Amino acid sequence: MLIALLVPWSHGQCQPSKPAPVASSGTPQFYDEPQFTVAGVADATNLGGHGSDAVVRTKETLARDTALLSKQTASSPPTTSYSAEERALRETAERDPRNFDANHKIGNLLAKNGKSAEAILYLERAARLNPGDYGNSYALAVAYANAGHYEESRALLATLMASAADKAELHHLLAEVEEKLKHPLDAVREYQRAAELNPTEPYLFDWGTELLAHRAPEAAIEVFAKGNRLFPNSVRMLVGLGVAWHARGSYDQAADCLCAASDLNPADPMPYFFLAKMQNAKTIQSAAVVERLARFVRLHPENALANYYYAAALWNRAKAAPDATSMAQAQVRSLLEEAIHLDSKLGLAYLLRGITEAEAGDLPKAISSYQKAIAASPQLEEPHYRLAQMYRRTGEKIKVQLELKRYEELSKQASAEAERERHEIPQFVIALRDAKPTATQPDKP
Repeated sequence: MLIALLVPWSHGQCQPSKPAPVASSGTPQFYDEPQFTVAGVADATNLGGHGSDAVVRTKETLARDTALLSKQTASSPPTTSYSAEERALRETAERDPRNFDANHKIGNLLAKNGKSAEAILYLERAARLNPGDYGNSYALAVAYANAGHYEESRALLATLMASAADKAELHHLLAEVEEKLKHPLDAVREYQRAAELNPTEPYLFDWGTELLAHRAPEAAIEVFAKGNRLFPNSVRMLVGLGVAWHARGSYDQAADCLCAASDLNPADPMPYFFLAKMQNAKTIQSAAVVERLARFVRLHPENALANYYYAAALWNRAKAAPDATSMAQAQVRSLLEEAIHLDSKLGLAYLLRGITEAEAGDLPKAISSYQKAIAASPQLEEPHYRLAQMYRRTGEKIKVQLELKRYEELSKQASAEAERERHEIPQFVIALRDAKPTATQPDKP
């Protein structure tokens, strides 16, 4: 049985049952025409309608986490010291301010070092000296965007698009700027254009994450599935596809994708975190998922979250089979103690430890663990509720009321924050291109 679980999953198991045809040209292409169109936006809060509020929150969290995967290498962190090269280039540019090369080079270097605000001075100067230089103008548009000067970046990109060839990098940068300016329809269309002009892994991934962020899981599935077929060794493309299936409520396909992603590069922690969050929300439960989380601990025993997530998976599995609960407790407790040893501020580990202690009837230890969970993670809601249950069993009525009041306060705060975030991100209205128009579906343009 163990051997079967260790066999890598086939990527095809998480692909749509009827994938759209691949274009026949010699270079990788997206579909000649995607099977969907973004018809508009709606201020809706429905993320798929599958499951409880906790499940909806998990879907929203996973969508945000997926979007972050495209930003990890987007820019370099700012440096606080001058390198010899930077010092020399600054001196040259200041000594000869009409030297285009000197201004362009120092501006580029500053931008690459995360100093976009400083880079703008030199890149603007270079642009005045040679306004027709595409490389400098594009670098300036990037610096504007990274420094938060979105309108300036947008205007410069419009100029470049009017004068230069139709370049994917211009559309991709404009998509990022439009998103910052809260123009999601313009942003998604620019992401789509960039991917169609140059269907690279980053451009397809960013298009998919934009669709996912705006609650269009079916369209995101189409994009991520194509990306997975073109780039089968991309871990994050499989993760994106899994998260899109999960947002749609197709949990088996989500598990398939995340298991396959973890098998592509078993040492990469990232897919395990997504698997664990789905598993903790109890949307995916399978022996294959538990085995992947076990592998996570074997490969990263020093990772506190790896120990916690595997403990949670074992506990959830044991609760599904009550006869196995006592047998699982020892291993779960050992993993939790290791997680706490590695990270004394991991409130979730204290919380689960308290749950196992309460299950075993050890109320004093459970109370202590819940109190430590609250001290480590004050915004966690569940420890207060469970602590109230313990105080009810020990007859401490005043403490029961205090903990329930705090639980209700935190729950309301979390719900209000989630609702605010949902309304800040409008939902895309998706129409199938080839579908016949109905009373509720816009006509095909």
